[in-house]
Amino acid sequence: MEYFVNINGIDVNAHYSENAIDNIFHPLLERLSDLQREKNRRILVFLAAPPGVGKSTLASFLQKLSEDDEKLTDIQAIGMDGFHRRQEYLLSHSVERDGKLVKMVEIKGAPVTFDLDLLKQNLEKILQESTVGWPCYDRHLHNPVDNAITINKDIVLIEGNYLLLNEDGWRELKDLADYTIFISADENMLRSRLIDRKIKSGNTKDKAEHFVDYSDMANVRLSLNKSLLADLMLGVNENGDFVLPEQRK
Repeated sequence: MEYFVNINGIDVNAHYSENAIDNIFHPLLERLSDLQREKNRRILVFLAAPPGVGKSTLASFLQKLSEDDEKLTDIQAIGMDGFHRRQEYLLSHSVERDGKLVKMVEIKGAPVTFDLDLLKQNLEKILQESTVGWPCYDRHLHNPVDNAITINKDIVLIEGNYLLLNEDGWRELKDLADYTIFISADENMLRSRLIDRKIKSGNTKDKAEHFVDYSDMANVRLSLNKSLLADLMLGVNENGDFVLPEQRK
């Protein structure tokens, strides 16, 4: 199935196989609907994966599938990218990387460049309040847009690189989730996707490759190698299709 959507200011054309839709996505949505009805309250679902997997697009697609099937509880898809620290903050603050101080903007996307405390506060609000404003990130503005989304559905699916990160401060986020999903993929495929995405955001090929190799790939490896186990583990094969772990072989 072809799926056209705008993600963070970039037009995306994604394709999902019938196998993935019938054997992974629909069973997942049925499971989440059952879980929400069983708990009889809003539930929070984490979708964690390294940069470049396509998690934002997949989350949007899962929302569409839930809305198209009246037997399912509607999902509302949101992202953690709205909790990037603002560009002016990243330009004026430095952190240590490889033994030297670098501007935070040079490693934008690393865990330290997110406002973790604010993210946690807002996740808690989702479980406490019926209507919540939520920020989104615009890749053309290079900044979050506050209260761009109004959360009001009974299943909230949040996607992000570090929602299951096994590091101090981050690992505690999992306690807020009712269900968790993690997606893994080949590093080389992710590198190619990230370079293409950076170019589409207005960068030259050389600048895109430099940033991806210096910053994004470190985040890819961190997510792949230092994430907690999820309730559902998925993969992406060489064709870019979402598969269960045993199907990757």
